[in-house]
Amino acid sequence: MALWITDECINCDVCEPECPNQAISMGDERYEIDPRRCTECVGHFDEPQCVQVCPVECIPVNPEHVETREQLRLKFQALQAGGAR
Repeated sequence: MALWITDECINCDVCEPECPNQAISMGDERYEIDPRRCTECVGHFDEPQCVQVCPVECIPVNPEHVETREQLRLKFQALQAGGAR
């Protein structure tokens, strides 16, 4: 389940440097999460780091990218090997 950043984002810049997969970047109006790179920090941390630091709690699970923990782990392994799925 990749995460996504909602319209409530205040562009505070705290989430981007916390992402170990470089899945977060500035979009046209607010930060965005690339679902091909987001593993919800599986393989790195027990909890998604962006969610932990977000002051406005605007980073829910993206219902369009539902994945199991095993799928997230496989994505993590693919990213570590040098290629996104």
